[in-house]
Amino acid sequence: MALKIRFRQQGRANRQTFRLVVTDVRRPRDGKYLETLGSYNPFEAENNLKLNLERLQYWLSQGAQIADNAEKLIAKTAPDVIKGLKAQQHAKRIKMTAKRRAARVKKKSGVSKQARKESVDVSIEPSVQKATPSKKRAKKKDES
Repeated sequence: MALKIRFRQQGRANRQTFRLVVTDVRRPRDGKYLETLGSYNPFEAENNLKLNLERLQYWLSQGAQIADNAEKLIAKTAPDVIKGLKAQQHAKRIKMTAKRRAARVKKKSGVSKQARKESVDVSIEPSVQKATPSKKRAKKKDES
């Protein structure tokens, strides 16, 4: 199940508030959710975002992704959480790149060994190859 941390709309018309929730990505924006992590009231001047940082860290460690709008507001309230998340993502990218490079080097070294074997076989039997013409060449000679 793919998890997303995003805002869920609450409140009345022209006076919306939002809840920061963990939900399945297939659920609608205001649909069923697993857990509430905080709330956001855009009409308050100060302290308009309340977060449960422990639960946020827990869900991030479980592989939940943060929506763009939620990430921007969390970065204002808890920048260390976002920095840690970005550092994890960067480390993962570096690890995957190193893995791909190692596979590429392994693949190239395997091909070169095979090419060396073929070149050795060709160098051993050049007289045999010259002595027997190919079928295509024999047909062309017969036709002309």
